[in-house]
Amino acid sequence: MATLQNDSPEPGPTEMQQTDANAPGPNPGPVPARKGAGLGLWVRDLFVSAAASVLIITFLYQPVRVEGTSMLPRLEDRDRLFINKFVYHVAAIERGDVVVFHYPRDPEKSYIKRVIAVPGDRLWIDRGVVWLNGRALREGYVPEQYRDTRSMAELIVPPDCYFMMGDHRSISSDSREFGPVERALVYGKAVFIYWPAKDAGVVH
Repeated sequence: MATLQNDSPEPGPTEMQQTDANAPGPNPGPVPARKGAGLGLWVRDLFVSAAASVLIITFLYQPVRVEGTSMLPRLEDRDRLFINKFVYHVAAIERGDVVVFHYPRDPEKSYIKRVIAVPGDRLWIDRGVVWLNGRALREGYVPEQYRDTRSMAELIVPPDCYFMMGDHRSISSDSREFGPVERALVYGKAVFIYWPAKDAGVVH
């Protein structure tokens, strides 16, 4: 979540005059006008900050709601979170990222899963244990009670595709069923849960 800091407007320069001792005191000047100018600057800064916030949320972040339990324990049903829609225009999708993508078999639906393998990776699953490039993958995000015993034959992830899996392995519908997901279908990275408050925090 981006935050903006409003800088308080600085007062204008103070005008000074040289006077002799017998001259009448200086005119205090149009104090109300200076206060009005300060208020105008404050309103302007507030407007600019609000507009910037709207632009950031509109073009960089999108609020979404989780439906289902395939990403337990981190993401619960009906959790609300922000996804970053811009990050993958400037950065690569990496293993371990939690991403949102259009379901390959029905692009009108969206899925949220974890990236397990990237293009060129060699992957297979042996009774629930994921093997990646010849090594058993350590998956601390999958509690023992959410594991399963399914196996899958070896595959090489094709170019511009990603192998996705849900953290709740025993119930998740993922790349084990519908295959690797094309890069063009991925449209965001899950970054922050904002509701409910008990779940609030960065998505890992």
